[in-house]
Amino acid sequence: MTTKFNRIVLMVLDSAGIGEMPDAESWGDKGADTLGHILESRKVNLPNLQKLGLGNIRPLQDLPALENPIGSYGKCTLKSNGKDTTTGHWEMAGIVLKKAFPTFPQGFPQRIISEFTEKAQVPGVLANVPASGTEIIKQFGEEHIKTGKPIVYTSADSVFQIAAHEEIIPIERLYEICEIARKILDGEDKVGRVIARPFLGTNANDFKRTENRHDYAVPPPSDNLLPLLKNNNLDVVCIGKIASIYDSMGVTEDLTAKNNEQVLNVTIKALADDTRGLIFSNLVDFDMLYGHRRDVEGYAKALEVFDERLPELFDAMNENDLLILTADHGNDPTKEGSDHTREYAPLLVFGKSARQGINLGTRQSLSDIGQTIAENFGLNLKDGVSFLEKI
Repeated sequence: MTTKFNRIVLMVLDSAGIGEMPDAESWGDKGADTLGHILESRKVNLPNLQKLGLGNIRPLQDLPALENPIGSYGKCTLKSNGKDTTTGHWEMAGIVLKKAFPTFPQGFPQRIISEFTEKAQVPGVLANVPASGTEIIKQFGEEHIKTGKPIVYTSADSVFQIAAHEEIIPIERLYEICEIARKILDGEDKVGRVIARPFLGTNANDFKRTENRHDYAVPPPSDNLLPLLKNNNLDVVCIGKIASIYDSMGVTEDLTAKNNEQVLNVTIKALADDTRGLIFSNLVDFDMLYGHRRDVEGYAKALEVFDERLPELFDAMNENDLLILTADHGNDPTKEGSDHTREYAPLLVFGKSARQGINLGTRQSLSDIGQTIAENFGLNLKDGVSFLEKI
């Protein structure tokens, strides 16, 4: 089979859901609509996303459908049992989870905390509750500085997060205790991610998380898209937090980028390299800075900044490159709480040699993206319905 596109850029707008899934109510997410509610908050200027076909997916405030969008458009069902980063990204790579990763809405049981303090050799822990990361360091940061106890917390996600001041628990030591936690959290306790959350500052008023976050994910099943590409001598260039989500499995190059601006800069730079295969990046700020913190205006501005830079991305693409934009879940900033929301993911596809204006419909799973990428290179995943022929 002849490869249709030499390179595919898969860019995840982390948490940019496009409306509730049919089962949203059972997840406590009835009425969730991340992009819809942000666009209703004020006029959000997204001309380039509109050109790609964002308004053609479904009616959105001040973003009418275009007769001739330059991209193809649709939306993806989240078929897996979950609504978190790991679940969504794994599904894109062809892994559909029947069983959700465990969550700990009451904090972690004493058996886990006891084993952690003993094996990590820490003098106990602080907090051990579900919480916002910025709030938890305000609340416990000063006590942490006095006692040296790490701040352990979770969220509605399947995560074990450890916050520590970089001058109290140095970065390398924090990473070490996260690795210990990762080994402990197995079997029924196997959370999707253990996350190091370092911060700096002198008191509750000026504590600020640094960009030395590090994620320790559960290794995905080996029959996912990334190793399939790598084992067939294709490049798998991962940008930002992507490599950590797949526990570096199948990654040929891991490029550091800590925020949306850096992710875009590094992706554009990666497009200048002579590669063949996949460039995979995640725009983390939408979720981390604006979705979880319920910052509607911040989210709207970040979407506008991203939209402004899309032409740079288009210009960096070669004639036989393909761009796929999607999301891994929702995180409606107008909803109560700070949890992700169970929503469809938008699907926008653009290439200079790709067909334009194709309605890709409601896809059966995010795995359709992975299957499309696999088929483009003459490969096949166990789940997913390719839309390659349509584009």
